Amino acid sequence: MPIPNATSMGFLAMAFAVVGLTGLFATYAAPLPLERALARDAALDAVLLAARGPDPQAAIEALRPRLAESADALLPIGADLADRIARERATMHGRLLVEAGATATILRWLICIVTVMGAAFGIALLGFTPRRP
Repeated sequence: MPIPNATSMGFLAMAFAVVGLTGLFATYAAPLPLERALARDAALDAVLLAARGPDPQAAIEALRPRLAESADALLPIGADLADRIARERATMHGRLLVEAGATATILRWLICIVTVMGAAFGIALLGFTPRRP
């Protein structure tokens, strides 16, 4: 059995390092749904405070960029705003749980595919090493 040289081992190490880097980058994407949920919760809390102000409609319109699709569920302002906020909060949590599950699934597939590709790359490199007679 041929002994791989240092160059081949270095390339093999780099092939598996790519998998590690993919996992590292995945750690940046994985918490995004949670961060979005926390930001949306804070925006909904700000709507509750704005509803007590002199012009709640304008305050909620100002919060529209932070509320995204939740703003449509809250406008126009009505007497049942607190109930609508509670319903929207529950709905938003459900949407973001689905998003978190989808993100996790995609990241798992990404890491699996890159792992297989790295292993195949390493095997191919070791197969190309010069053979000793």
